[in-house]
Amino acid sequence: MIRFSTQKLHSEFVGKVMEISGQNLGLCYQCGLCSGSCPLSFAMDLFPRQIMRLMQLGFEEEIMNSKTIWLCASCLTCTVRCPRGVDISKVMEALRLVTLRKNIDYIKPMSIPPETLAELPQMALVGCFRKHTA
Repeated sequence: MIRFSTQKLHSEFVGKVMEISGQNLGLCYQCGLCSGSCPLSFAMDLFPRQIMRLMQLGFEEEIMNSKTIWLCASCLTCTVRCPRGVDISKVMEALRLVTLRKNIDYIKPMSIPPETLAELPQMALVGCFRKHTA
């Protein structure tokens, strides 16, 4: 059973994401252009449109448990195509920052096998660690 409340709708979490991203989440009217044009939507468990709706409804736990915010490549395709001018990539970045500030890492560097570390380019590893760990 899903329960809505004004406490959820106006949570500190939603306010923090709006503050960091500088975006008005209420502008999204669920047209789906972001999800339809996202080059990585095939790998996401929730589409960008669904993340935006969950944000509007204040469902922090569902968003934090999703891998979508970590898969976003920040390619800005969604931002360019949004008819309401919402920069969804900024929202995704804000969600990653809020998560990392809670010391929740998406990648555990120590769990990567040494042979994989030896094969991967250092620039790719550093970029990945910057995006996915606190």
